[in-house]
Amino acid sequence: MSNLDQNFWDERYRAGQTGWDIGYVSPPLKDYIDQLTDKNLRILIPGGGNSYEAEYLLQQGFTDVTVVDISAEIVKKLQDKHASKGFKAICEDFFEHEGQYDLVLEQTFFCAIDPSLRPRYVHKMHELLTPSGRLAGLLFNRPFEGGPPFGGTVEEYKGLFEETFDLKRMSPAANSILPRQGFEVFFVASPKVN
Repeated sequence: MSNLDQNFWDERYRAGQTGWDIGYVSPPLKDYIDQLTDKNLRILIPGGGNSYEAEYLLQQGFTDVTVVDISAEIVKKLQDKHASKGFKAICEDFFEHEGQYDLVLEQTFFCAIDPSLRPRYVHKMHELLTPSGRLAGLLFNRPFEGGPPFGGTVEEYKGLFEETFDLKRMSPAANSILPRQGFEVFFVASPKVN
């Protein structure tokens, strides 16, 4: 397996090898964003790539959106495109990121990291969220050969999250894009408070 480091992801962007990039905000995430009323939520999008979700959030009047991506290539592009108040693009390893957020949106980041890092992902999400915060987004409910992307199952995800998160929802996404229909689950989780 390739070393999924900054060079790996920079090269994917330079070569246009971005099969995960659908070119617009994912419909299930758009629907979730549309029902949010507090425009001052501190929102994080890890491994944000071209960040159509971040762009949509800004268009909807959200004032505190942060994208963290390990690719300097994509972060520079985001900084140039969205040099606006309320938007931050940070080139950093997600696992080194510090901050407190009310909402973390998951869109193709979980499936891009080595599956051995998934328990660390759950721990880091718990650390980054406020006690009343939410982690929401999409996960693949299917296997993949090789990777990335790396797939999984609902049962696996429930096992990963249940110790430190209350799963509010984990169900098939009703409005996935055509190639992903039947293979995505939408989930919302809140951190358990000790």
